[in-house]
Amino acid sequence: MVDRELELFPTEELIDELLRRSTFQGVIVHSRNEARSRDWNDERVFSVRYNGNLELREVGRLLDVVSRRLAETE
Repeated sequence: MVDRELELFPTEELIDELLRRSTFQGVIVHSRNEARSRDWNDERVFSVRYNGNLELREVGRLLDVVSRRLAETE
């Protein structure tokens, strides 16, 4: 699929499609409102979504590992 083809789909549809896939084992963190620019003028609210391939406990551990790795790269 070409990047331009992805532009034709709303973000919500892309997220829903990914979460439907039985092969997806991960977490999606996304802004509740689609970002129109890279500038953050106000507070931005994020959502965390995952499917039945992970339990809430596993999601928490995954996000913890990601946050620690990000802190190491600073």
